[in-house]
Amino acid sequence: MALPKRVVLVGPMGAGKSTIGRLLAREMGYRFLDSDRMIEERCGANIPWIFDVEGEQGFRQRESSMLAELAEQDGTVLATGGGAVMATANHDLLKHQAVVVYLCTSIEQQVERTRKDRNRPLLQNDNPEAVLRDLFSLRDPIYRKLADIVMLTDKKSPRLVVRQLMNKLNPRTPRHRRQVKKEVRKND
Repeated sequence: MALPKRVVLVGPMGAGKSTIGRLLAREMGYRFLDSDRMIEERCGANIPWIFDVEGEQGFRQRESSMLAELAEQDGTVLATGGGAVMATANHDLLKHQAVVVYLCTSIEQQVERTRKDRNRPLLQNDNPEAVLRDLFSLRDPIYRKLADIVMLTDKKSPRLVVRQLMNKLNPRTPRHRRQVKKEVRKND
């Protein structure tokens, strides 16, 4: 089985999409793309500023445009923003010749991983945990519907998640790498 042309990571804030995405891309020999970071670079402004000036709807329009552009690039691992799945027009873009991986994590892990991050406009309120719960109940069914693979990330190191994903994406890859390493050592 060959590796897919692209892997798209979906899931809530704090699931590890950027961290795991970078490691997975390196492991696959692919480029890593982060839609949120690319929007910030293109706009010359951070996401909270875009939310303040254009509102969530303006940001989501930028996100859909960026996904349309990125969906055409092969040899990539793409980390999406947590809300990218809310626009049904994005569903086909995300699945276009890609394997979609839902990085699933508990509300407790999301709270822990996002509590000090001021770059998450939806959480800048008195009760971020309630917001995360509401977002989870709304988005989890959509993530699951789009996903080819559901990967739990709670209490797992990013490297372990990447190893598990590589086994699912191409079951022969880890064994093959171990065999190549043995052969290289034997020939040294």
